[in-house]
Amino acid sequence: MEPEVYFSRIKKSGGRQCLSALLDRAGGLLSRFKKGSFVGIKMTVGDEKSTGYIKPGLVRLVVERLREQGARPFVFDTNVIYKGRRQNAVDHLNLAYSKGFTPDKLGCPYIIADSVFGTDSQAVKVDFNNIHEIKVPSLVKVLEDLVVLTHITGHIMSGFAGSLKNVAMGMASRAGKQIQHSSLKPAISTKQCALCGLCMEICPASAISEASGKVFINSNRCIGCCECISACKLDAVKINWKEDANIFVERMAEYACGILSQIRRKVFLNFAMDITQECDCISGDDPRITEDRGIFASEDIMAVDKACFDMLTGTKDIFSRGGRITAHLHQFEYARQIGLGNPDYRLVEL
Repeated sequence: MEPEVYFSRIKKSGGRQCLSALLDRAGGLLSRFKKGSFVGIKMTVGDEKSTGYIKPGLVRLVVERLREQGARPFVFDTNVIYKGRRQNAVDHLNLAYSKGFTPDKLGCPYIIADSVFGTDSQAVKVDFNNIHEIKVPSLVKVLEDLVVLTHITGHIMSGFAGSLKNVAMGMASRAGKQIQHSSLKPAISTKQCALCGLCMEICPASAISEASGKVFINSNRCIGCCECISACKLDAVKINWKEDANIFVERMAEYACGILSQIRRKVFLNFAMDITQECDCISGDDPRITEDRGIFASEDIMAVDKACFDMLTGTKDIFSRGGRITAHLHQFEYARQIGLGNPDYRLVEL
């Protein structure tokens, strides 16, 4: 049976009216979250220069609906692995507060799920082609109720970035993010290394050592867990970004599948507004690549992403960058194969 995807078209009145209409007429999606339940609302505020993120006033509408049902919602995100103000929870929270994501404006707490330095990283066994163990914050292993709010964007590797990426990258620990980005193992920049020894202490494989005043990683011993990335406060542990795009999106699909298998009740909302060619991590105030369409909602992560993608692309794939990036097409099919969701859907326009 094809999963339903509810769609609320944006009008001149703006995103608030669009979301209110969706919550009014497809309110059954949120009714599954019962009185007393802790409901995690996953979203991102983007990096410092990003302006296209979902605004606090819209998030509050979702929070209010959940609170009306007696649920206990909270908004959360995780730290990132690249440079910026989201590498640790202190700077991350200060950035979020500066963008208006304060408890008084949201109506609930905003937390960073993987601790101050992103070291809260638990292993969960999975069985996929590329990934056999995912690294996630401990929250993922105990959270039962989840609402995913995703700002749709393009992406430098995957092309289209929707709910799948928000879950796979956004709900992984920093070590898990690195594993998705690259199968290659990290290296240490001797210019930035202060010889503090934290990476050597945390390495579970004893693969990091010092010789002649320099720290290096023994690639034969390294198991690719990337805990050293979280331990280093000087960005001296370098990330390998180069990777085959199809393998990259497969890993993301596998991570999303593993993460969602831990959570009982899930709802996904895609905000197809202020869409830029790059993701919120690097987009800044980039020009929009297409007009605003509205908000999509479903209980099926693949259905909501595919419905959104289909409406935005029509006869022209605006996310392919002239045909150079097609990994998102592979991801839709691969996600179906591993049972993440159903990219076939029935669109219900409200």
